[in-house]
Amino acid sequence: MVYELASLKDLDSIYDVVQHTIKTIYPKYYKTEIVDFFSEHHSRDNIAKDIEAGCVSLLRIDNNIVATGCFIDNHITRIYVLPQYQKKGYGTFILKNIEKQISEKFDKAYLDASLPALLLYEKQGFLVIKNEKYPVKNGVVLEYDVMEKVFNKN
Repeated sequence: MVYELASLKDLDSIYDVVQHTIKTIYPKYYKTEIVDFFSEHHSRDNIAKDIEAGCVSLLRIDNNIVATGCFIDNHITRIYVLPQYQKKGYGTFILKNIEKQISEKFDKAYLDASLPALLLYEKQGFLVIKNEKYPVKNGVVLEYDVMEKVFNKN
């Protein structure tokens, strides 16, 4: 297992991990319009910008990229694990690494929780601080929780 900073040469593989995960997992939780929103939000261009900004890490197993994480300042913006690698601790591993990096500069971390990942974040000590609504297409509204974790600096 290798966890490292992503480079643009990894863009296609990271994009595939994110899109495959969204299209496989999210329809179990969300309407089509919301799945499409997430797919568009995590576009190739947006992932490329994050890679160029040095915000994206990846997890390789047997030289295959199976998961990715991204944060900007103290906001965790993307953690995706291929469905066949879920429930093996890889999402938690990425989250803990991101938390460690954020805690070096900030007292707390934030994220916008998707329904599939809500339990993971709760188990890792994130608490819901507010609920948000975001209109997508065809009158469909994405409802999500903003979560926060305060780091104990003792």
